[in-house]
Amino acid sequence: MIRRRTALSFSAAALLGAAPLLTACGSAPHPGAAAVVGKDRITVSELQSQVADVRQAQRSSPQGAQLLMGSAQLGQDTLIRLIQYRIIDKAGRDNGVDVTRREVQERRRQVEGMLGGGDATEARFLAAGIAPGQIDEELSAGLVRAKLEDKLGKARTGQALMKTSDALRVDVNPRYGTWDAKRGTARAVVEPWLRPAAAPGPQEPA
Repeated sequence: MIRRRTALSFSAAALLGAAPLLTACGSAPHPGAAAVVGKDRITVSELQSQVADVRQAQRSSPQGAQLLMGSAQLGQDTLIRLIQYRIIDKAGRDNGVDVTRREVQERRRQVEGMLGGGDATEARFLAAGIAPGQIDEELSAGLVRAKLEDKLGKARTGQALMKTSDALRVDVNPRYGTWDAKRGTARAVVEPWLRPAAAPGPQEPA
């Protein structure tokens, strides 16, 4: 997410890398919503549309089969990314930080220059589960976070994100897992018959 890194630094993996700084709580279901972040609903239809865009791009890629096989958790990963975008955006606004369309366009030119053009950039982001039409939003979130770090410093930026996430109280639809406040990410639902058997506890002394 910090400037001067490669495009993978702007990927979903990078947002998750910042996730331990974020906390959230809540598990109440919200009909029609994949998640609720403050007063903002991420609807199931919005999430499905984002996932469909990625799948369509993957199928059109020469590496389509490999990309499809490597993105089994795309729905959950996309939802986490959408949640992170909202947290970063709110933290930016609360601290007087935003980015302009021109800044996003300039950043995209920089990334394309580093990666060898538009097609190579789209392929790199697609490997991270981000469709071509979603790249600018990812870059925008990266710029906001970088500006926060420039203004507040890295440690205080982490504190600002933590404060914002706590205030927004993320609720994830149980269909997509449960929100892990400690890690700032969503845990996948594991069916009972897929859970590993619990290890035996320590033996009591004779």
